[in-house]
Amino acid sequence: MKTPPFVFFGTSRFSVILLEELKDKFNITPTLIVTAPDRPVGRKQIITPPPVKEWAIENDIDTFQPEKLKDEFFLEEIKEYELFIVASYGKIIPQIVLDLPKLGTINVHPSLLPSYRGASPIQNQILNNESQVGTTIMLMDAQMDHGPIISQKKVVFDEGKFPASYSDVEEKLAEESASLLAEVLPKWVSKSINPKEQDHEKATFTKIIEKPDGEINLEDEPLKNYLKYLAYHEWPKTFFFFEHEDKKLRAVITEAVFEDGQFIIKKVIPEGKKETDYKNFLK
Repeated sequence: MKTPPFVFFGTSRFSVILLEELKDKFNITPTLIVTAPDRPVGRKQIITPPPVKEWAIENDIDTFQPEKLKDEFFLEEIKEYELFIVASYGKIIPQIVLDLPKLGTINVHPSLLPSYRGASPIQNQILNNESQVGTTIMLMDAQMDHGPIISQKKVVFDEGKFPASYSDVEEKLAEESASLLAEVLPKWVSKSINPKEQDHEKATFTKIIEKPDGEINLEDEPLKNYLKYLAYHEWPKTFFFFEHEDKKLRAVITEAVFEDGQFIIKKVIPEGKKETDYKNFLK
């Protein structure tokens, strides 16, 4: 059964990978995209569109970037669509929006719910060196990642490929999510698949990651530090503080490995300096 015109809510690189995979492999594209407003980025605070908006422009798809999802004009524009799909949107979607499409609002969440609900499921699966990673398609309700599960898929990495850096795990889970979504959509549209309530007592939760979370203690257990490096390598990056000329300065770890049970730092960027080998830094 053909997927009806739908609205896609998404913002991050995860959403872009998923959209690209849906388009290229399954010929599925949204009619309209809703994403976050352009925001100032970097030290110079340059106003920058979110990744999904850039993808939408490249693919000639109309976008909305509402500050408030209850805006009457916005609601009027999306009310005729039969289906909403959400993946890594980054905002709470109010019930008034979730209730608009007759086929419901379905969400792609990169974990095996009810584990790792919340804002940072990928990072936390890496931090915990999770033995079972995966993705979930669920019917959204007003609570965070709480709705009934439509389908799930365990994602198996090649031998020795997990744990991996955030960007690698994100890409793999987004691709597998697209495959699962393409499989689920015809069944969902034809109403031949029934969602099942989550076991809420087993739910675990993740939080929004903030810059201080990237700090590591070099005296900590080596595997813990390595997993932190992998999870936060893209943002907020891992770093440690050091004393220099009576000042407390920061060094960002840009390259590290885990060998023979040891966390081995290869390269760092000391505060105010250029990237250097860690051995040179120690000198």
